[in-house]
Amino acid sequence: MGRDNQTSVAEFILLGLSGKSEQEEIVFGLFLGMYMVTISGNYLIILAVSCDPYLHTPMYFFLASLSSVDICFSSVTIPKALVNHVVGSKSISYMECMIQIYFFITFIYMDGFLLSVMAYDRYVAICHPLHYILMMSPRRCVLLLAISWVITYLHALLHIILMVCQSMLVFPIVLEQKNHSRTTRDMNGNNQTTVTEFLLLGLSEESEQQEVVFGMFLGMYIVTICGNLLIILAVSCDPHLHTPMYFFLANLSSVDICFSSVTVPKALANHMVGSKSITYIECMTQIYFLFAFGTLDNFLLSVMAYDRYVAICHPLHYTLMMRPRLCVLLVAISWVIANLHVLLHTLLMVRLTFCSHNAVPHFFCDPYLVMKLSCSDTFINDVTVFAEAGLVYAIPFVCIVVSYAYICSKVLKMPSAQGRRKAMSTCGSHLTVVCLFYGAILGIYMHPSSSYSLQDAVASVIFTVVTPMTNPFIYSLRNHDIKGALRKIILRLSGKSEQEKIFFGMFLGMYLVTISGSLLIILAISCDPHLHTPIYFLANLSSVDICFSSVTVPKTLVNHMVESKSISYMQFMAQIYFFLAFGTTDNDGS
Repeated sequence: MGRDNQTSVAEFILLGLSGKSEQEEIVFGLFLGMYMVTISGNYLIILAVSCDPYLHTPMYFFLASLSSVDICFSSVTIPKALVNHVVGSKSISYMECMIQIYFFITFIYMDGFLLSVMAYDRYVAICHPLHYILMMSPRRCVLLLAISWVITYLHALLHIILMVCQSMLVFPIVLEQKNHSRTTRDMNGNNQTTVTEFLLLGLSEESEQQEVVFGMFLGMYIVTICGNLLIILAVSCDPHLHTPMYFFLANLSSVDICFSSVTVPKALANHMVGSKSITYIECMTQIYFLFAFGTLDNFLLSVMAYDRYVAICHPLHYTLMMRPRLCVLLVAISWVIANLHVLLHTLLMVRLTFCSHNAVPHFFCDPYLVMKLSCSDTFINDVTVFAEAGLVYAIPFVCIVVSYAYICSKVLKMPSAQGRRKAMSTCGSHLTVVCLFYGAILGIYMHPSSSYSLQDAVASVIFTVVTPMTNPFIYSLRNHDIKGALRKIILRLSGKSEQEKIFFGMFLGMYLVTISGSLLIILAISCDPHLHTPIYFLANLSSVDICFSSVTVPKTLVNHMVESKSISYMQFMAQIYFFLAFGTTDNDGS
């Protein structure tokens, strides 16, 4: 854009459905009549459901909720249209327009979610009538309604923030305001220099300390990967661990591997090549996945707390309440909300302009520190962080606290000391991880700070590096089932014949060499600017080779350890698909 003055609209004109006064009177009467019928009819439904105990069922609970949403939905647009007609005006302010769009999106999507929930209610009532009362318990009905509200709230917030930010992206200074418009231009009327890369200063400027930090980070990262992979392996190989509790634990370990892989490898690579730079795109990508996996950790911990609550407070109904389909659904919802949440914050970060300062006093792109480098107004980012992000982290934390409040109440009522110890033993590991995770978050983001301090650095290292590393130790050292599963794997391997051991060792060794060698090639090409040429499609070939070998070898190794030769039909089809896909890509790349 040039440096010429530009005007931005302060209000909009709603032209209505007709420009003729006679037709406008008819439209006004129709709208007023339909609005009164909408309000009265839906209020009657709510009143009937509230007053009649026979209607206190899931079906009518959702119907009353739908009626409430319909009242709100029609109230978003019609009253403004009626008022404008009465006062002879067609204007709506910019702020009123944005609010109207926000609630319009919210309530229309809420209508959609409620209709789908009502369809599910009818499905359960007709297809599973004997289990209807248990499957559609009041708590589950409220949970379905709450999830619908959260998703529609985040969805509407994302769209409205994108719309608001679009008008604020380039024009930070207001020159004049006249006739409901404002004229703006770039700061001081000068061209601005935008940053294309950032400098990660790390935790120390002294070379000796950098070597120590590099060694610590490398060691902790290797321990994190190995420890969490062992937990995933133990849960996968032992049929006794195929329960909701360990399903969520395996997911938590997977997320921890990804979480630590977002920041640590880049810090290690920068140290090895003697560079501190990270491109703008890489920084935004790092922020995205840092938010995503951090939020997923948060939700998984709350889901695990709910699992423990059901196991201890409702042991007889545990199998039915925590059936596999619900477990998968809870993990899927966590992924959806986490990605919507992180998409919102990344888009808000991308809209910021970075002029000259590009030094980040950390070993990764900390969103808080990167935002402080911006020369744009970060007010919307700050408000969103405290409002939306605070809500996303506060709600799971409250769920954890409430779950453990019920658990403690139930445990204290148990007659035997042995029963109390057994009940709490399954919660000890989870509580330790929760305290470590939320303690680190409080240490980083929940205190006012004008400058980045040593306390912030320590807390962020605990959050991004130490917590994912300690989770496997906490769950394995305090959990007899995990230790037993790992012991069985070792005994199975030691009980194999010499030939089987040789084949297993060969496959494992070749697989590790394939992964390590291909990763080294990718690292070398990524870090050396001289290799950034078209001929080095070799990096893509190395990525495909990692995936190609991972299609078949891990399953073979797992089958060998668990003394099984079976593969499910779905796994078989998936293996064929990816084998052909990566094999063809390898051939085309060559």
